[in-house]
Amino acid sequence: MRLALKPGSPDQLVHHAQGEFDRTRFDEAWCVTDVDHYEREGGKVSAAVTLAAAAGIQVAVSNPCFEVWLLLHHEPCTAAYENCTAVVRRLRKILPSYDKTRLSFDDFGDGLDRAIERAQRLDPSGREHVRNPSTGVWRLVTAILEQK
Repeated sequence: MRLALKPGSPDQLVHHAQGEFDRTRFDEAWCVTDVDHYEREGGKVSAAVTLAAAAGIQVAVSNPCFEVWLLLHHEPCTAAYENCTAVVRRLRKILPSYDKTRLSFDDFGDGLDRAIERAQRLDPSGREHVRNPSTGVWRLVTAILEQK
């Protein structure tokens, strides 16, 4: 398994992943992205999902942001969030010291199975980019766990 981080919009991320996937012999390629503001800026998430499907790349989208996945480790969340700031505010009520640059497995490890179940219930269809809140990170985590 190799992890490549590429900042940019979701469609740029998928283009980068496609280039890497075409040059290497990986069995799978995944992109992890947020909806955040990108969908309002020209439908970049929808474009990324379409491009990824055509290229055989998996996409794990979190709507509105990755922190939904983290929140699901601690509690269900079914009400839509206005933006990522609102999700982070809720997460900090549970984990006051939350800092996205310093994640601790200890804060989330015990809730992994619950997070997977809760995320599946939010959107089992794989169309996370159109449902708020939702996250497809559970599909990536499940794929990683199945490799062990």
